[in-house]
Amino acid sequence: MVTRSRKEILRIRLPLQLTRVIAIIAIGVGLLGNTMIVCGEERFEFREPHLGTIVTLTLYAPNETAANDSSRAAFARIEELNRILSDYNPDSEVMKLCRTAGTGQAVPVSQELFDVLARSVEISVATDGAFDVSISPVVKLWRGARRLRKLPDEKQLAEAKALVGYQNIILDAKQRTVELRKKGMLLDFGGIAKGYIAEQARALLAARGLRRTLTAIAGDIAAGDAPPGQDGWRIGVAPLEKPDGEPSRFLRLVNNSISTSGDAFQFVEIGGIRYSHIVDPKTALGLPQRSSVTIVAPQGSSADGLATAVSVLGPERGLKLIAEMKGMAALIVLANENGVTVRESPEFAKFVVP
Repeated sequence: MVTRSRKEILRIRLPLQLTRVIAIIAIGVGLLGNTMIVCGEERFEFREPHLGTIVTLTLYAPNETAANDSSRAAFARIEELNRILSDYNPDSEVMKLCRTAGTGQAVPVSQELFDVLARSVEISVATDGAFDVSISPVVKLWRGARRLRKLPDEKQLAEAKALVGYQNIILDAKQRTVELRKKGMLLDFGGIAKGYIAEQARALLAARGLRRTLTAIAGDIAAGDAPPGQDGWRIGVAPLEKPDGEPSRFLRLVNNSISTSGDAFQFVEIGGIRYSHIVDPKTALGLPQRSSVTIVAPQGSSADGLATAVSVLGPERGLKLIAEMKGMAALIVLANENGVTVRESPEFAKFVVP
């Protein structure tokens, strides 16, 4: 679906799964008839269902034909990557890889799967295992716990936890092969895939000559060059205490990505304790601290993966980690019975719209 709007500000409210950001895209351009044209470029929006949510592409193109052709190519790329990375599709490339776990096979994989695994392991090493794509066996138990409102069986949880460990993912960059050492290992890219896919869609559009773009996949957003006449894309982050409320602050992004991880919508209360859908790989338990973590990073995969990792690490370790990473910034919001606490990394202020 393509739209060309007269509105100066478009508010996008998307169904949310693992992350949550409300994107408010400030356009601030002139109008001509029923279309929006600036410096020979016209603004277009396209929306399609993918990855269990609605994907929105906002782009500037010289004409409708170029916009339509490029959006079709971007959506096709998104679907191609979903066929590679989905743990819900038994025929996806990653699920086929998982079926070789424990066999001793070094399996040749696509460049895309290798790249996501390599980036995942890098984040695992940097965060001392706070992010781990081999968490899938434990996550599956917690999905059931949320449905049944009952803690996972202790024995089953211990068995699932024994299968978790990024150290058992063996990558050979020269041969582009992957070996999963433990029988029963399963991979879950839920904490990194949307950011990576948004980043790839942005790259495809740029390769086709469309650099003024914004790709939003639920709470994972990849921004390209700024809209004409603007100094960036304006992104609004909704408050933790009121998930459907108006944004509490606005950020300005150019050629970088943003992801937010939190439990505003996915959690379960059992025995008076609130457990997040975000699981700590070391304890195999859902996080009890209500929080929201927003990461700005040059790459979507980094923003997505680190948002999950910092949620697990907590504010002290998480902010220290982000402060040591070039081009990264973090906003952490914590909530408890005493109210809301907001913490930021040193670089975060430069993205905030005054």
